Formats: sequence, structure tokens, C-alpha cells
Amino acid sequence: MWETLKNAWRVKDIRKKLLYTFGMLLLFRLVSVIPAPGIDSAKVSAEIAKYDVLNLVNMMTGNAFSQMTIMAMGITPYINASIIMQLLAVAIPALERLSKDGGEEGRKKINQITRYVTIGLAILQSVGIIMTLNRSMKILQTGYDNFWGFALIALVMAGGTALAMWIGERITKNGIGNGISMLIFVGIVSNLFNGILQAVLGLFGENGTTSLLHLVVILATTIIIVALVTLVDLAERRIPVQYAKRVVGRKMYGGQSTHIPMKLLAVGVLPLIFAYSFMAFPGTIMAMINSNSGAYKWWEANMNQTSWLYALVCALLIIGFSYFYTAITFNAEDISKNIQQQGGHIPGTRSGTATTAYLQRTSKRLTLFAALFLAILATIPTILWGAAKVSIPFGASSILIAVQVALEFMRQLEAQMVVRHYKGFL
Repeated sequence: MWETLKNAWRVKDIRKKLLYTFGMLLLFRLVSVIPAPGIDSAKVSAEIAKYDVLNLVNMMTGNAFSQMTIMAMGITPYINASIIMQLLAVAIPALERLSKDGGEEGRKKINQITRYVTIGLAILQSVGIIMTLNRSMKILQTGYDNFWGFALIALVMAGGTALAMWIGERITKNGIGNGISMLIFVGIVSNLFNGILQAVLGLFGENGTTSLLHLVVILATTIIIVALVTLVDLAERRIPVQYAKRVVGRKMYGGQSTHIPMKLLAVGVLPLIFAYSFMAFPGTIMAMINSNSGAYKWWEANMNQTSWLYALVCALLIIGFSYFYTAITFNAEDISKNIQQQGGHIPGTRSGTATTAYLQRTSKRLTLFAALFLAILATIPTILWGAAKVSIPFGASSILIAVQVALEFMRQLEAQMVVRHYKGFL
């Protein structure tokens, strides 16, 4: 990795792209400390731990939400809008035709609709969260607890989301890597660094809240999880495909062997995000309605992240969402038709329904492994707390997203190097 970065830095064009990428990420982090008007951020920062959903948003925004900056919503409305559009493309035939048969123009229209949905969600989410938090903890300053105050805050936060979306798209176009993913990566790495730094300060500080054993466990767990996630994320199941020879005019085509790569962790991080969000909503809603109710106290005592019941339910949700996401994104019948139309077949399997069944069976096996891997990954914090009373400062989704984005960045950087190396042969 370091050798690739060093070689890339020597190339002028790639060096410009790297500097552009790092400059835009720096801009994103700088504007993330600009406070939103009319909000007492100290109250939000002190009370945010009560709300699991807000903790999830805070993790994705790199603590910008707890500090109530103009980037408090961050890029999360864009992620939600992208997920919504992906689901609607399955449910609405017009959107499905646009995404599959529309080509480049179709993708542009989908992206434009996603941008509009993002701004709408940013306004709705900011207004809903601010109104709810103000009702429970009075976070608004004098003069802002009215329609115009809410409108100003919503406009500023939606503008922050629009700016983040613009920065992400600029990175994708002029830099290296997927811009939206890079923004999430920066926020997650910032949280990871702060968590490990707090653990180190707890060891050497005056209070000594962290023991040396706990610090070693945290560091070792981080390294092991990163290694495992990297190994699994890079793994793939290669389906061999043999293409028959055919004569067109005086030339013979086909006859070669290739393969269909099926990623072992094709579901990515979405099952984790879905499961965490599903588990976070009940406690958040009960806390906002009445934090002294018996239902909320039971939930807080039995469904927190150190509870075995929470870990079990969360693991089952992850498995369920993994199969659900695979069902809407993987179409074995389309792949089978494409293979057959191109004159190919999977050795030992007949074309048509037999190939479709084979691909579906393989996909289910891979999904089962991915679901179990993600479920075990999500329960590691609970296992460490139950076994050694160690609280790690990150979640499974954080590590998974960070590793996937870092690997994708390196793949694109290596691709840039290969294109530059062989440009004389083009």
C-alpha cells in the first residue's frame, strides 16, 4: 500500500488528483465545525447518549451532529435517499426501466431525482429532530423557538447536506475514489481516532479510567477485525463459464473460458445499518415520549448494546436483512439469460432454468456466510463486555465501511497507475 502511494505521488496527474481529494476532504472537515444558528450544542452533546438513532447519525457525521454544526445531517440523507431509490426501482416499473434500459441518460435522471429526494429528506429530518429534541431538552436559544427559527435551522442544515453532496460528487469526478464514501470514511476514522485517543488518555490521565489490559484488548480487537474484514471483503466465488465457438463470416469467435465473480460479502454494510436503525428506533421514540416510563426503563436495561438479548435480536435482524437485500439486488434469471444469449454455459450445468437454480443456490450459500459473518461481527462488543467488561469505542459497521472504502480507494489508485503505465500501447 505504501509503495503504491509513493509511486502514485511521483506521477504529476495522479498527484494532482490526490491533492484535490485531500483538499476537498479537508474542506469538508473544516465546514463541519461551523455551528448551526440558534442551537445550544452543549445540551445536545450531553444528552445525545440517550438516543440510539442519534448516536448512529453522529457516528456517520464524525461528531458533527453532537456539536450541532451546519453538517449535523451530513451525508446521511443522501444515503437514505439512495436506499429509497434503490428499493423504489424494484417496486416501480418506470424507475426500473429507467435504471436498467435508460443507459447514461437514465442514470443521470436517477441521480437528479436522488439529489432532490436528498434535500427533501434533509429538511424533514432536521426539522423533526430539532423539534423533538427541543421538546425534550430545550436546545433552542431565545427567539428561535418559532416557525422562522425552525425554517432557518432546517435551511442551514439542508444547505450543509447539499454542500457535502457537492463535495462528494466533485471528489468522484476530479479526484480518486467514490466521494460520498470518502466523506463517510473521514467521519468514521475521526470517531475511531477520538475513541482510541480517549482510551489512551484514560490510561495515562489523572483519573486512570482505562486499564492497560483494556487498552491492549481494544487495540488487538481493532487489528483483528480490520484483518478479518479485509480478508472477507476481498474474497469471491468464481463461477466458471465456457463460451462455445461460432463462425461469423471468415472469423471464428468464442471458445474461451472465463468466470463470473460473486463477492463473498456482496451485501456490504447495509444489513448492519438496517438492523442498527431498527433496534435504535423503539428506544429513541420511548425516550422522546417519556424517559421515565416503565417501558423505556425496561428497554434501557435489557436492550442496550452490552445485553445478550440485544445481541441476539440484532444478529437475527442482520441475517434477515442480508437475505432481503440479496433478494432485491441479485437476479439469477437475468444473469442466466445473458450467459445463454452470448452462447455460454456453466460446465456441468444445463442452460436455462438449471443455470438459474445453480446461481440461486450459490448466492444463498454466500449470503448465509455473509449474514453469519456480519452477525458475529456485530456481537463482538457484547462478547467483549460480557467476558472482560471492555467497551470498544467503535461498531462493526464503522470498521466495515472504513475498510471497504479504503480498499476501493486503493483499487482505483492502482487502476490509475496501470492506465498511466500502459498508455503508450493504447
